[in-house]
Amino acid sequence: MFSTMLQSLPQVLIDGLALGAIYAVVALGYTMVYGILELINFAHGEIFMTGAFVGTAVLFLFQSFGVLGGLPAWLSYVLIIFVAMMVTGALGVGIERVAYRPLRKAPKLISLISAFGVSFVLQDLIRFIAELKTGNYIVSTPSLFEGRIDLPLSSISGAFTNASIKTNTIFILIVAILLMVGLDMFVNRTKWGVAMRAVAQDRETASLMSINVNKVIILTFFIGSALGGSTGVLFAQQYGTIDPYIGFILGMKAFTAAVLGGIGNIRGAMFGGLVIGVLEMFASANLGLLTNGNFGAEYKDVFAFAILIVVLIFKPEGLFGKAIKEKV
Repeated sequence: MFSTMLQSLPQVLIDGLALGAIYAVVALGYTMVYGILELINFAHGEIFMTGAFVGTAVLFLFQSFGVLGGLPAWLSYVLIIFVAMMVTGALGVGIERVAYRPLRKAPKLISLISAFGVSFVLQDLIRFIAELKTGNYIVSTPSLFEGRIDLPLSSISGAFTNASIKTNTIFILIVAILLMVGLDMFVNRTKWGVAMRAVAQDRETASLMSINVNKVIILTFFIGSALGGSTGVLFAQQYGTIDPYIGFILGMKAFTAAVLGGIGNIRGAMFGGLVIGVLEMFASANLGLLTNGNFGAEYKDVFAFAILIVVLIFKPEGLFGKAIKEKV
């Protein structure tokens, strides 16, 4: 059993890192909004889902007009991601203005209920549009990158079997790394990033220091939502099928990743996403072996939420978070 698990480990790591990179970028949206407003934006999973549908719609539109004919696949991919990021970024700003800003001084529970309401509205709206245009709410996405690269690991070590990596997976990892590094540099090395960190520390004091808090919050929602939309495109290209309900479970797992790394901590969210992705793929590949065939890959989701429970019990501030003592 363990020899079989070891042999498949390289393929599990490759697939897990691709999935984990998607979780990590989506988790950044959760952790950014929480760091500024101390609000769990549970509509963020649906923004990710909207990005997947927007990217697929743009891809169909480009194909119908022959726009992609003379462009390299990677450039077409970048254009589609850019459009999805702009649309979902604007959507995030609109959601903040309509559903969250009027409730800023209300109890946190009210804002949480509003987030769930936005989530259900987006689900049904995207389903209605998809069925209106295609007759089905489940949509298949054409792949821009075809082919796989074989990795002859068995010739290097007899402990492993040969693995392969999809060309699209390589692109996902590159884009995810660029987005995460870019966000980290933006937050830590720009004036707007300093303003974000100041508002996260103390909103009222930041406003007294000539920082426009509303603009910072709008920028935070735009960037977080744009990141979610970009990963929606990556997900659609990687797995080929999307529906209006993909955002719920994936959003919950990304939220788990944010909690694991330390909600409000950007680098922690990145780390948490990669860990959750690798563990989920490991469970999917080996759960049947570990339980003698009693449980299949469909139970892999248990791992992510079990991690959430354990972290909340033993280290609620997360692996990279810091416990804050309240003054009595």
